Amino acid sequence: MKQEYQDLVLQACGASSLRVGANIQTLWSGYGEIVRLHLEDCDRPSVVVKHVRFPQEAEHPGGWNTDRSHTRKVRSYQVETHWYQNYSTSPSCRIPSCLAACSHGDEMLIVLEDLDVAGYDRRRTSVKDREIRACLSWLAHFHALFLGVAAEGLWPVGTYWHLETRPDELEAMDDAELKAAAGDIDRILNKCCFKTIVHGDAKLANFCFSQSGQDVAAVDFQYVGGGCGMKDVVYFLGSCMEEKECEKRVPGLLDYYFTELKLAVKKDVDLAALEKEWREMFAFAWTDFHRFLLGWMPGHWKINRYSKQLTKEVLRKLKPDQKLQTSDDKRSKRVADR
Repeated sequence: MKQEYQDLVLQACGASSLRVGANIQTLWSGYGEIVRLHLEDCDRPSVVVKHVRFPQEAEHPGGWNTDRSHTRKVRSYQVETHWYQNYSTSPSCRIPSCLAACSHGDEMLIVLEDLDVAGYDRRRTSVKDREIRACLSWLAHFHALFLGVAAEGLWPVGTYWHLETRPDELEAMDDAELKAAAGDIDRILNKCCFKTIVHGDAKLANFCFSQSGQDVAAVDFQYVGGGCGMKDVVYFLGSCMEEKECEKRVPGLLDYYFTELKLAVKKDVDLAALEKEWREMFAFAWTDFHRFLLGWMPGHWKINRYSKQLTKEVLRKLKPDQKLQTSDDKRSKRVADR
């Protein structure tokens, strides 16, 4: 790590010296790494640094190495920096504090509180009901906190699979019916009356757990932005449950999410209307991510019977609307011809 970056960390934390510790994670497509720095003579024993270095040639596991992909990633780190510097949450949806950030040329640095030190030192590759509910509670409180808040400086539409940012993956799809309906699904999600700020990448791997599993904090806000809260919910559930579990457990877990959401939202919100709209959006949000996977990685394990069934339901719902739209268009044309 460059001396100027080390000096930034020392100054921000009031430490006398530092030692580079473990490499926690390599960033997606070789765009840098996340490392832990151990500090001396300050009230923080360590911090976590997200060190972004834009590579000359990216290494994408799916082969999606394009200028568009690179531009999207660069923007994602700019958004994440803006998020940490300008937004704050509550204890009910804990995130790490941002201690410092800088950018120079093709490098960016974000210095964050070490969540391990704060008691969120457990990571999970599989979860029980307690951990799932803890994450859903985090999402509910996060969505409630930012309900109706404009996503200033963030992605106008959050999530990394947003249709407008993924034309290459859409073009690669073999499912002609879903490809044709992708724009309508995106439009319906974007026209929600109740919008919030979504995490945008709320998979299990981005949650840090307390020892008991009852408390969680979230990291990785590269794709935070505006949208319907169901986008985070479906992505999280799909990240930690296989198809049979989804079929069995999703209804009850969705009920729990809405119970937590209603406890957290402000008094002046029409709770019944909010729940009604977002429940209706659940299948659309799931199908929207399914659309992305079909183009991005057709053999992905998340492309399963449960996802396909929800997609069928959405496409069936869209057909009457499409026919009605066609009839309206014809009627408008007849009027215009007169």
